[in-house]
Amino acid sequence: MIELLPMSGLFADLEGLFPHSSREAELIQNLDPTRLPQHIAIIMDGNGRWASSRRLPRVAGHRAGTESVRAVIETSARLHIPVLTLYAFSAENWKRPATEVGTLMRLLKEYIRRELADLSRNNIRFRAIGRIHELPSSVRRELEYAQDATSGNSGMQLLIALSYSGRLELVDAVNELLRQGARPPITENDIAEHLYTKGVPDPDLMIRTSGELRVSNFLLWQIAYAEIYVTDIFWPDFRAVHLLEAIANFQKRERRYGGIRPQAAHAQ
Repeated sequence: MIELLPMSGLFADLEGLFPHSSREAELIQNLDPTRLPQHIAIIMDGNGRWASSRRLPRVAGHRAGTESVRAVIETSARLHIPVLTLYAFSAENWKRPATEVGTLMRLLKEYIRRELADLSRNNIRFRAIGRIHELPSSVRRELEYAQDATSGNSGMQLLIALSYSGRLELVDAVNELLRQGARPPITENDIAEHLYTKGVPDPDLMIRTSGELRVSNFLLWQIAYAEIYVTDIFWPDFRAVHLLEAIANFQKRERRYGGIRPQAAHAQ
């Protein structure tokens, strides 16, 4: 049996969150605190298939998925991950049946009301990104209240992507530049300064649940050099241990940003 030591340093805030002999504790012991991702983005996929596999209505999968959201947010905050972005509702999701969309909107409001105290307790800043103006007014009010209530927090930034489309984000950025009278040449920095994610680093780790091998129009500009980690776990079953496994996998990767390893360059 591996003997696990008490958590310390950057991981001290995780002490007591998991049993000392758990898989989670073992994974944390082996993480390099100097090589944690600065921004984790997650495509939370598989709610419907999780429900179908249990012969439950799709809404049951969406409701069960909120437990995964809670686990991932708390673990990320205690790991001191600077930014966590969750893909909650895409612009394409408006095409779903009205009853399902309505249920998702109700769940979103319920979640914000229920979790706001915990967000503040964990010093988390909340922010919604996407075409927020397309959401129902009651949802917008809840989002605005949560953003205002957590604006003074100095810990992890939690971004929730709602009515979001990576392509539309670029369209909105370009239109805003034109509205401001921008003239060619338009630079990469010009675009970046007008994205919904302005002010936060690009994701260096993107996680997708449910095993699908696509990015689904999510943060198309920002994930240019992100490491992508796909798990077959449906989102309602995704917990802290799966997040930690993704981070451990990330730390094994060699990130070259289109370059080559120094030894390879020397060999040439």
